[in-house]
Amino acid sequence: MQEHPAHDPAETTSHDADRAALPIPARARRWQMPWLNFVACVVVIVGVGVFLYPHIASWFSQKEQSRVTEIALKQLDQPPNNDPDFTAAEVERAREYNDALMSGAMLEAGGNIPVGGAGAAGGADSDASDAGTQSEKAHLEYESMLDPTGSGFMGRLKYNALDIDLPIYHGTEDETLLKGVGHLEGTSLPVGGEGNRSVLTAHRGLPTATLFNELDRGKKGDIISVTVLDSVYSYRVIDTQVISPEKTEAILPVDGEDLLTLVTCTPLGINSHRILVTAERITPTPPGEAKSSMSTPELPGFPWWIIAAGASIIIAGAYVWRTGRVAVPAGAGAGATGAATTGAETTDGAEPAGTGPDENAAPETRVRGRHRR
Repeated sequence: MQEHPAHDPAETTSHDADRAALPIPARARRWQMPWLNFVACVVVIVGVGVFLYPHIASWFSQKEQSRVTEIALKQLDQPPNNDPDFTAAEVERAREYNDALMSGAMLEAGGNIPVGGAGAAGGADSDASDAGTQSEKAHLEYESMLDPTGSGFMGRLKYNALDIDLPIYHGTEDETLLKGVGHLEGTSLPVGGEGNRSVLTAHRGLPTATLFNELDRGKKGDIISVTVLDSVYSYRVIDTQVISPEKTEAILPVDGEDLLTLVTCTPLGINSHRILVTAERITPTPPGEAKSSMSTPELPGFPWWIIAAGASIIIAGAYVWRTGRVAVPAGAGAGATGAATTGAETTDGAEPAGTGPDENAAPETRVRGRHRR
């Protein structure tokens, strides 16, 4: 009868230790596009973009306006604008224009161009023709006034309490009011002087620019400064009111007073009335206002909307990536593990547990066999 070799218990212990030392495979994961979550995140990002659009557009608009002002300030340091005699002559020319001007403009609802105030109409055709020629000549002269850059740039408006820092242009045509503040033709040029009132107007509520959006928050005591050529004229707010467009007396000059009035439309989207913020000249110009008005524009400041937009994209991307990780089914992982274990034991030359002879039971089996015989 064939004898089985003795089985060393130490060898069994060694095999058990080897099996315990085998690495346990990690639960496998794979990534697939979670389309439903992806679409939801895209919708959220689009919503954030719609919400931020006015802030983004306004930031870039203010950046362009500040760029225009900065270029104009640099050009003031170039000949002939840096010649004191030239600038003094230009300002004197503007004051002569103001002295000859019969101020008073009609702010018609929905209109930007002032109506009336140019003088009485004559009854004869020749008088009407002469009046038209004089009006055209006056308009051409107006366009040439206070234009140091040759681009229609008249000056700079700063209203620090409302974060307003905008270029001033000639006239109030639609194209002009889309890029800055317009000087209302028919009112005094902004060079100071008693008996004058300069009227500056801008849009409110544009989706692409801020402009005079905050003018309704103006209050008495605020300081407004206007820079023209190399001079700074500062004004202190003395009155704020909302009027109907027909009340033209609200923008007429007042004898003995040097006034500046800012005008914009209200309510937003309806534009049936006008907000007027009127300020009176301060002399001399406060040193701080003079320095601030001749310095490089600081607006629009840091674009905080970038943080909101970037955070939304990062969070949405992380969410899509996280929900796209799918775990491999547990059965597939267990089968692979069992196969790996069996293969490892076969390679070692040892029989799988439970398939070899039991040394403790073998003698008893042989003895019982002899008794049977």
